[in-house]
Amino acid sequence: VEPTLFIAFSFFRHSALFSVTWFFSPVTTEITSLDTENIDEILNNADVALVNFYADWCRFSQMLHPIFEEASNVIKEEYPNENQVVFARVDCDQHSDIAQRYRISKYPTLKLFRNGMMMKREYRGQRSVKALADYIRQQKSDPVQELHNLEEITTLDRSKINIVGYFEQKDSDKYRIFERVASILHDDCAFFSAFGSVSKPERYSGDSIIYKPPVLSAPDMVYLGSMTNFDLTFNWIQDKCVPLVREITFENGEELTEEGLPFLILFHMKEDTESLEIFQNEVARQLISEKGTINFLHADCDKFRHPLLHIQKTPADCPVIAIDSFRHMYVFGDFKDVLLPGKLKQFVFDLHSGKLHREFHHGPDPTLDNAPGQESQDVASSPPESSFQKLAPSEYRYTLLRDRDEL
Repeated sequence: VEPTLFIAFSFFRHSALFSVTWFFSPVTTEITSLDTENIDEILNNADVALVNFYADWCRFSQMLHPIFEEASNVIKEEYPNENQVVFARVDCDQHSDIAQRYRISKYPTLKLFRNGMMMKREYRGQRSVKALADYIRQQKSDPVQELHNLEEITTLDRSKINIVGYFEQKDSDKYRIFERVASILHDDCAFFSAFGSVSKPERYSGDSIIYKPPVLSAPDMVYLGSMTNFDLTFNWIQDKCVPLVREITFENGEELTEEGLPFLILFHMKEDTESLEIFQNEVARQLISEKGTINFLHADCDKFRHPLLHIQKTPADCPVIAIDSFRHMYVFGDFKDVLLPGKLKQFVFDLHSGKLHREFHHGPDPTLDNAPGQESQDVASSPPESSFQKLAPSEYRYTLLRDRDEL
């Protein structure tokens, strides 16, 4: 009898264990493989899509695969609807046309899409299941904070760029467009909204969108375009959220470096807003046509002491203007000279013409007083190597596909 009981109990124990294991098995999902036939349809229909651009031979890609799959499983349990969140991948060796379309320069690259639109900022955080899942949860959170009292406007963080929408109804096309714009630009601006009786005092001319600049002395600006036109609304708000002169930090340094454009940087003390305003005005006045050829940036002198030391400067010397070409750093003259007509523009032109680099190797170009062949009294300058190049994507984290050209 005893052996029979043992066999029965043993069978029951293993059956129960199997049942429990089966019952608690997590949801598993297939990572969607994208190709030229399905990529547009899948991305356009996804509220949020995280796409892994990879190559099978890349060891970093190989390491990411199981992490990416597990993060997809975790998120699928929280967002089970098919088009809420999509985890997808592109084999860049098999689909080089797609890699070129999205300008993939390193493996793996994780890009975020919203309703088919690629977000400017790719994912550059920790490659762990938790970090990826938290990132998607953040992307799925409401990008617009609702105001329940207009007095809350006075408590906004004015060091940030704030966009405030006043609407009669939340269930309206105007608000849906505003919310869609906010979902794309929420990393660059803080978005707020008010509805009904709360917003009524600010809706004397109907629904409106207000830009509140980070400088308290600057006036608010009202959007005058059609609030039911997504492109017009997006372009106006993007212009306000992404200023001509951006701040570089250690958080966005890799992203800015990867854009591949040289840096024109103002180093200034954080509280020195006057120098920053002068620099912003002169960049807008002299260099607006150069927007696609160079990045206009400003940096905190205290935080970026190392690049300053590279050009033999300290925070006590700020404000300082310099160019980092990703090969060398070149220092502008006295900061006050930025107010001289065309001076800043000439500094940038000398970079593009090769004059700064040429003078680095051969000394100053010949002048009327110093004809070709005549020995120059000046000694060739010795600008230091690039400092910000160190913020570029690391070969210890990515497989890099190409090097930058020397400037």
